Amino acid sequence: MSALLRRLRGLPRWLLAAGRRGRHALRRSLRLRVVGTTVLLGLVVVSLIGVYLADQISERLFESRRDQVLEEARAGMARAQQSLDNADPARDLRLVAEDLRAELEDVSTPGRERDVLLLRPPGNDSPAAIGNVFSAGVVPSVVPEELRAAVREGGPQRWQSIGVPQIGGEVRPAIAVGELVEVPRAGAYELYFVFDLSTEQATLDAVQNVLVLGGVALVLLVGGVAYVVTRQVVAPVRQAAAVAERLAAGQLHERMPERGEDDLARLAHSFNEMAASLGQQIEAMEELSRLQRRFVSDVSHELRTPLTTIRMAGEVLHEARGEFDPAVARSAELLATQIDRFEALLADLLEISRFDAGAAALDVEALDVRGIVDRVVELAAPLAERRGSRLQVSVPPTPCMAEVDSRRVERIVRNLVLNAVEHGEGRPVEVTLAADADAVAVAVRDHGVGLRPEDVQRVFDRFWRGDPARARTTGGTGLGLAISAEDANLHGGRLEVDGRPGLGAVFRLTLPRRAGSPLGPDSPLPLGRWPERARSGPESSPGPRAGDPAPAPGGTRA
Repeated sequence: MSALLRRLRGLPRWLLAAGRRGRHALRRSLRLRVVGTTVLLGLVVVSLIGVYLADQISERLFESRRDQVLEEARAGMARAQQSLDNADPARDLRLVAEDLRAELEDVSTPGRERDVLLLRPPGNDSPAAIGNVFSAGVVPSVVPEELRAAVREGGPQRWQSIGVPQIGGEVRPAIAVGELVEVPRAGAYELYFVFDLSTEQATLDAVQNVLVLGGVALVLLVGGVAYVVTRQVVAPVRQAAAVAERLAAGQLHERMPERGEDDLARLAHSFNEMAASLGQQIEAMEELSRLQRRFVSDVSHELRTPLTTIRMAGEVLHEARGEFDPAVARSAELLATQIDRFEALLADLLEISRFDAGAAALDVEALDVRGIVDRVVELAAPLAERRGSRLQVSVPPTPCMAEVDSRRVERIVRNLVLNAVEHGEGRPVEVTLAADADAVAVAVRDHGVGLRPEDVQRVFDRFWRGDPARARTTGGTGLGLAISAEDANLHGGRLEVDGRPGLGAVFRLTLPRRAGSPLGPDSPLPLGRWPERARSGPESSPGPRAGDPAPAPGGTRA
């Protein structure tokens, strides 16, 4: 594996880049994958068929030529033996052999030349023996030794495919056919015919070239057909994808063109019907949402006048409660408390309606966020004291300047601190401030009941409560965290939460230091790390735990 990686690293960069671009194109283009697969499979099939056809043609050509040369060799052997038997005994055997060679080389068909070799066997020690006689185009060494050994054993003619070296280093194919003949006064000799197969080889080469060219043309043709077919299928799919993207972007009136009556036309018709149905539902939901926002806004505005009257009456009753009997005085106090809560709820509803209508705006100014934290902690201190919680504040010693809307940021931090005090079960609440070059962050952590994983996804929903049976003790409206999340988004920041059942929860507000600057994924403060096991009971130590956010520079004050 390491050797393969080294080889891959040694490849040219342009080749690696081309490979990456090719893989990317294959992943993104259905048409390219279909055409590529079709061409590849076509190439494999054509190659297999071509190899099979070339092998069969080669075999048939060779068998036909082999049968022909064996028949010619058989006739030549008989002719040679007859000529030797009829030779003049007084004539020189060497001349007789040369005449026999010339006679056997002579053929009537042009291009079908054959060479003749009359070779003396190794065991022939006759005094009248002559040397080897052979044609000018061959030498005795072209006859394989195994063929010569088989011929010397006697019997019918033997044959073998051989290669005849040529001037220039080429080798022409041939068939050598041999048999023993009896030379008068000289004993047994080996007679070989070497038949040239160059014509058959040229024919086979031409056939193979035709098969290769035909296979390439067929593969390209199949690829072209696949391209045209897939274009007819993929083009409507791409068009549907483009229309779907425009629908997702809010262009609800986009539709696919319907042409013909085939499957693609039915697909376009079904897609258009689906788009029309979705568009109608979305428009109906948008209209309903507009009506709801307008209703909330109108009701909130209309309630302000009667609420003002009720508040004035309630204040009169509350100031005169000392003149009432205890039960009536208590009712006057409860009335004043609920009027305050109702007024806060009305204010939150109006604020939510402004967010929904897109009318909320920032009043940005450069200020030290430490001042906001100090004011919130000072306001929340009496409530924390009543609940038995201790507020632990960690702020840096240097100013944390940021361009923010102080009213909205203070509202966010106040909601987080009061929420932590309410759910902290009398344990410490940690407020940490930190900043870096790009962002400022405030983390509020309690050690109370905590949050379940499914609650983390819904904690910023409007009027959501983790435990519906749990009563609010701080006069909350159920909209505080929802408004805080909207305020954070309005600043271009984010409000995040993490928690564990029995260990508490931590909320982290991260804002850009410069208004309008993009906020990166990191924050100056960690969101929270939790121990592996929860507390065994409510009497456990309320102090800081392993994994709590580290105090920012500047120390901690209670």
